[in-house]
Amino acid sequence: MLLRPRLDDFKVIGFHIGRLIVALGLVMIIPLITGILFLEYAMALNFGIALFAGLAIGLVLQIICSTRKDLNWMHGLVVAATAWLAAMFIGAIPLYLSGQFGSFLDACFDSMSGFATTGLSILQGKDHISISLNMWRHLMMFLGGQGIVVIGLTFLIKGTAGAYRMYVGEAREEKVLPNVIQTARFIWLISIVYLVIGTFMLTVVAFFEGIPLLESFLNGLWIFMAAFDTGGFTPYSQSILYYHSFPFELVTMALMILGTLNFGLHYALWDRKWKELRTNIETKTLLFSVLIIFTLTAIGLTRMDTYPNWLALFRKGFYQILSAHSGTGYMTIYAQQFVFEWKTIAMFGAMLAMAIGGSACSTAGGIKVLRVGIFIKALFQDVKRVMSPGTAVISAKFHHIKDIIMTEKFVRTTLLIILAYLITYFLGTVAGIIYGYPLEQAAFESVSAAANVGLSCGITSPAMPAGLKVVFILQMWLGRLEFMSIFALIGFFIATFRGKG
Repeated sequence: MLLRPRLDDFKVIGFHIGRLIVALGLVMIIPLITGILFLEYAMALNFGIALFAGLAIGLVLQIICSTRKDLNWMHGLVVAATAWLAAMFIGAIPLYLSGQFGSFLDACFDSMSGFATTGLSILQGKDHISISLNMWRHLMMFLGGQGIVVIGLTFLIKGTAGAYRMYVGEAREEKVLPNVIQTARFIWLISIVYLVIGTFMLTVVAFFEGIPLLESFLNGLWIFMAAFDTGGFTPYSQSILYYHSFPFELVTMALMILGTLNFGLHYALWDRKWKELRTNIETKTLLFSVLIIFTLTAIGLTRMDTYPNWLALFRKGFYQILSAHSGTGYMTIYAQQFVFEWKTIAMFGAMLAMAIGGSACSTAGGIKVLRVGIFIKALFQDVKRVMSPGTAVISAKFHHIKDIIMTEKFVRTTLLIILAYLITYFLGTVAGIIYGYPLEQAAFESVSAAANVGLSCGITSPAMPAGLKVVFILQMWLGRLEFMSIFALIGFFIATFRGKG
């Protein structure tokens, strides 16, 4: 039986959403200052308007919904799901005011794509937009990769049980450190350290490739933000192909790998627990998955005689597979080449890599290699149980930062989330077919959106039907939050109108 939410429930939810909106609004200071420094006063004004809107809405919500009560599980999940929608709308304000989008829906599409670290974009005139707008596009990915809730936990919200419930609502159940606030701050610490190192490396490579120093720095900063946070935005419409640089591709590949690793694994490596790399079920599953899928893709590309040598196959084939598997969405080919040069087998390899995705509690999307590893281990466990005597007790465990016993409830939850992703991929594919796109292309774009990848075979464009834009926005939202908090929001909405008082 559903119970109708009380006024106190709305106040608790509204108060914490207000805090998260204020935190997001304050971040607008960075592109605002960028606009002033580069004399882009019109864009600086746009960011000022968005900043004011974020602060005003957030503060009004906190005043109206003022409360001292902590969040329960329902509150935490609803706050997480709603905060991402609020972030999409507020993040879209400066995008729309820039004049680079045909409608506010288009701006919302890119805003959700940015925060969800997807990378699909319908921005017009990408090669000629302002520096401050590029700063905001890539900053959205950097913020979204760490998490909207993580921003609030780091700066504005105290460490309570309710804080952990919001953190879980953002599809992160693992606490790297005992306290969720410490975990949030460690996530930011590691991200900032890598930001400095990664930006420096990309700047040096770009400079020696002939790009002026300031432009090299900005490109290095932006590319890092999207690569480490497994997004896909770039300053140019040709993505990484624009740079025509093998060293640049190698650095971005290293950053994609770092971004797709679990933050708990990062902490273990920082703590010099090197053996975690070879014993962790995620790293082992990820390695085998990449090798198997690339082998399949290489067979498809070789049969079509797509690339003349192994270096080209590595730079075009392996790069795309790693980009797909990590959920980054960087491309060293044109979108239409997936359709006309990769064909069925290789495209299927890329789709499979996108569908599986990277590690749990990372910046990557998709089903996650942890769940795939658990599914395979559970399958072997069931086979072993069938082949054993009836009196035998069969148990299994796996290593993921620590040894974990596989219970029936644990496996069932894993399978339900895998099923939810598969249904989401399927429904998006059906939507694409309804709007007139071929099955292969519709499936590719649907998986890319729902798995928060950003690779495109050419469907995503300003001319895409408005209904399909909405479908992809919903897929990006569902995929990033991994369903549970959104289901809780839907249940809360239904209970509001049909619940028992």
